[in-house]
Amino acid sequence: MRLLIVDDSPEFLEVAQAVLENDGMTVVGVASSSHEALDRIRHLRPDVALVDIDLGDESGFDVARRLAAGGDPVPSLIIISSHDGDDFEELLETSPALGFVSKSGLSGDAIRAVLETKGSAT
Repeated sequence: MRLLIVDDSPEFLEVAQAVLENDGMTVVGVASSSHEALDRIRHLRPDVALVDIDLGDESGFDVARRLAAGGDPVPSLIIISSHDGDDFEELLETSPALGFVSKSGLSGDAIRAVLETKGSAT
């Protein structure tokens, strides 16, 4: 599974990449803004994009909507955050993201679980 991680924290990007690659995932790129994310998706064609809710002055939900509306093939989108997902339940329901994974629970298994849950619901 080929992943793109979108987060504005270089430290988190480094740790997340190491954790996910240790879990057998392939991180094909990272981005710290919506512009970078759109560019990397176009060029790298990841299967999944993990998008942080808080991207400095950008909302991860807005980024997810822009990615979904971009016209190019869109990877599966999963929202990530250090905040509790219950705090964003309504926004998650109306976003193009398949689900939510907390940063503290980020793992290959957590990503697979979101993808499998969404796959079984369709």
